[in-house]
Amino acid sequence: MDKKTSSRKGPEFCSLRYGLALIMHFSNFTMITQRVSLSIAIIAMVNSTQQHGLSNASTEGPLVDTLNNPSRSMKEFNTGASVYEWSPETQGIIFSSISYGIIVTLIPSGYLAGILGAKQMLGAGLLISSLLTLFTPLAADFGVILVIVIRTIQGMAQGMAWTGQFTIWAKWAPPLERSKLTSIAGSGAAFGSFIILCVGGLISQALGWPFIFYIFGSIGCVCCLLWFTVIYDDPMHHPCISVQEKDYIVASLAQQSSSPRRSVPIKAMVRCLPLWAIFTGFFSHFWLCTIIITYLPTYISSVLHVNIRDSGVLSSLPFIAASSCTILGGQLADFLLSRNLLRLITVRKLFSSLGLLLPSLCAVALPFVASSYVTTIILLILIPGTSNLCDSGFIINTLDVAPRYASFLMGISRGFGLIAGIISSTATGFLISQDSVSGWRNVFFLSAAVNMFGMFFYITFGQVEIQDWAREKTLTRL
Repeated sequence: MDKKTSSRKGPEFCSLRYGLALIMHFSNFTMITQRVSLSIAIIAMVNSTQQHGLSNASTEGPLVDTLNNPSRSMKEFNTGASVYEWSPETQGIIFSSISYGIIVTLIPSGYLAGILGAKQMLGAGLLISSLLTLFTPLAADFGVILVIVIRTIQGMAQGMAWTGQFTIWAKWAPPLERSKLTSIAGSGAAFGSFIILCVGGLISQALGWPFIFYIFGSIGCVCCLLWFTVIYDDPMHHPCISVQEKDYIVASLAQQSSSPRRSVPIKAMVRCLPLWAIFTGFFSHFWLCTIIITYLPTYISSVLHVNIRDSGVLSSLPFIAASSCTILGGQLADFLLSRNLLRLITVRKLFSSLGLLLPSLCAVALPFVASSYVTTIILLILIPGTSNLCDSGFIINTLDVAPRYASFLMGISRGFGLIAGIISSTATGFLISQDSVSGWRNVFFLSAAVNMFGMFFYITFGQVEIQDWAREKTLTRL
């Protein structure tokens, strides 16, 4: 009788695990807006007369349209706030500093989250990031060095928060709901990118650029209050969870218990090809995604010749598609699994292949439809939208092959992604600085080649079985 009850499926949308997914969605929304806020605010922060001689746009994004028409842009954003004389090179260092900070903490925070508890790790990272966001306008008055230091520490804090999520899902997400829950949580990043690109310029124009940091920093503090109040590391210790839901989660995860561990099997991980398939997928996925996030306003401005306000609005549209596809992809993946229509390995490889192949086809087509405004916008919307299908593929594959080390491995995976982002941003800046037309074509062709390599490598070596080194060690007494 008890066994039947415990295995019965618990409530879904009116359940704590889905409430957790929504709060984590809000957390991801907050972190991405805090990360991108400087990219929007810097248009008003920097004296346009200091922006001469910009030879490539590897990090500036929407700044290019401002440079092309400085009198208009400064008039629009003249709200009495401070203006700084930062060179393009200095701006590049400021922008990249948050990525270096994230890389520093991804792996150690993933390991520590599994030992100390992901609730504290993620909550602390979000709180630190929010407080530093509030402090950024004051730091800018003290000098660029302090801004760089703050952005680096903020990156370290966000690295803590990103990786801690998978430790929580390893204890809260039933196997047949992993795609659905993680996609709801992950879509917050795409939605946050849409919101900050849409309203950032309007906030700067109406209230002044410091209020971009004040508003989104304050939202982060509210999110922290919700996080520390509602979230627990596992369902066993949550005081408000129903018996039915707790029994369902515990029963579904019975094969993947995660007892405390003292060491990580690094050698076994290094020799594990399924892990390298995941890492390669992350590298390929982040290569193109970083280019889209960083250069989309620049591409729209230079190819479609629109002003900065329209460029910001158009740049935000793809992230609505990305957010929608993330959620719909998760729903579809779990539907295929729950109805036994496809095996888990088939679902992971199918969504990974679609998430790498479809955006590659769109990217390759872009240079040939540059003369068509509508077609170009449609393809730009489809690239991040279809790319996010990977969220139901290799993105969550560490929960399948090594749930005990999911957070640690997620840190490594995102590290590969960030390295790809740094390389792709640098390569893109170099290519488009040589010649705009052929440069963009080469950028998209190279991105497609990287994606195809990642897709074939994952199809060949990807697995979903728990690896031997990731299994619980059981002792038999004689």
